[in-house]
Amino acid sequence: MATVDNKKTVKKSELKLTLYNLKGEETSSMELPKEVFGVTVNKALMAQSVRIYQANQRGGNASTKTRGEVVGSTRKIYRQKGTGKARHGSIKAPIFVGGGVVGGPRPKDFSLSFNKTQRQKALFSSLTFKLHEKELFGLQESEINKSAKTKVVYDFLKKMKLVGKNVVFVMSKLEKNNFILGARNIKEVDVTDANSLNTYQVLSAKAVIFFEGAISELDKHFNKATK
Repeated sequence: MATVDNKKTVKKSELKLTLYNLKGEETSSMELPKEVFGVTVNKALMAQSVRIYQANQRGGNASTKTRGEVVGSTRKIYRQKGTGKARHGSIKAPIFVGGGVVGGPRPKDFSLSFNKTQRQKALFSSLTFKLHEKELFGLQESEINKSAKTKVVYDFLKKMKLVGKNVVFVMSKLEKNNFILGARNIKEVDVTDANSLNTYQVLSAKAVIFFEGAISELDKHFNKATK
């Protein structure tokens, strides 16, 4: 992940996104919302967002069963008196092999919290940083259903010199279409929708490629409270 200095912003004249077709040809450009792509980059907040995201992917898997969770017969294992043995009522007791465990490990929750405002600011910081680093591109909306062939998407990445690198494509909605069918077999490619995009995805990718409609959807979703 690239390093970035605080206080880094994108000038208003740079708030433009070049749009391409799947042949890798520049077709046009579009204005980017300053509230999303022209904010002050906050290094600490982005680092915190990535740390929280990674912590929330972690699941505690060390687990044992208590006697109440062990599957087994509930019958009394032998009669109460006359055997010379201690009195027992269940084969699931902790002293028996295969019985429950007393005080054993249980799945641990490693998740951390991050409020909505901080999460949003971290995402906007990461997008501004990617724009500054020229690792943000655009695709015409009409290209979504052009072809379902993996070769078409691969050739586009080859033209953009992104083959073998982590690339995130962002759509307005994540629904079945020809582009998803063509991109799903490429290992390094991730396709997401604008509302689900997060800071970790943005910063871990070598390039973030927005479909034209995803820009307005992103702005609408995250800035709807202020509009």
